[in-house]
Amino acid sequence: MSWLSNPESWIALLTLTVLEVVLGIDNVIFISILSSKLPGARQKRARTIGLFLAMFMRVALLLSIAWLARLTNPLFTVLRQDVSGRDLILIVGGIFLLFKSTHEIHDKLEGPESDSVRRATPSLTSVVIQIALLDIVFSLDSVITAVGMANDVAVMITAVVIAVIIMMFASGPIGSFVNRHPTVKMLALSFLLLIGMALVAEGLHFHIPKGYIYFAMAFSVFVEILNIQFRRKSKPVKLHDDIPD
Repeated sequence: MSWLSNPESWIALLTLTVLEVVLGIDNVIFISILSSKLPGARQKRARTIGLFLAMFMRVALLLSIAWLARLTNPLFTVLRQDVSGRDLILIVGGIFLLFKSTHEIHDKLEGPESDSVRRATPSLTSVVIQIALLDIVFSLDSVITAVGMANDVAVMITAVVIAVIIMMFASGPIGSFVNRHPTVKMLALSFLLLIGMALVAEGLHFHIPKGYIYFAMAFSVFVEILNIQFRRKSKPVKLHDDIPD
């Protein structure tokens, strides 16, 4: 615990916590969209379990940094391109995210009436399994950032735990906001498509700076907030005629 008396460690902790929260936004969005398919009483439970899984996976990866370092070692070569374990995880995770986002967008556009058989409500277990699969990918990206930002494992783990606690408090309001506004939900699904493409590109060694992605997301959210405010002010006002005939 010597890092507690080191000012540089506290600066690294603060910086890393903020970065972990920013990198966790896409995870929160994905969890909120998946949990929204459950009955109201189970949505909070699914979000909590999903974020706890994310925290445990990140801590486990931090405690196995030696294994994490070996993930970057080439496993085989395709078309003169080395492919590592990290590349495979990013590509598979990105493809899964693309498939899931496209499937959700199709459901929102076509609606359940287009299906010959109405789909049953997914179970809590199936939702948690899907969250766990994507948590692996999101956790990998988060942990690699943590390793690059700090030298002390205790600082990294503390930052991850604090960030997950913050996301737990934020996941409820974010989920409610997304569910109340269909256009925001479509925008969130579009973000997941963008992130999925970025993950596949990263796995194929085409690096896309995260700053560009998050700036595009932030700008889109800003425009959508303006649209929401405009729609509220544009609603026709109902006039009640109190004069008797």
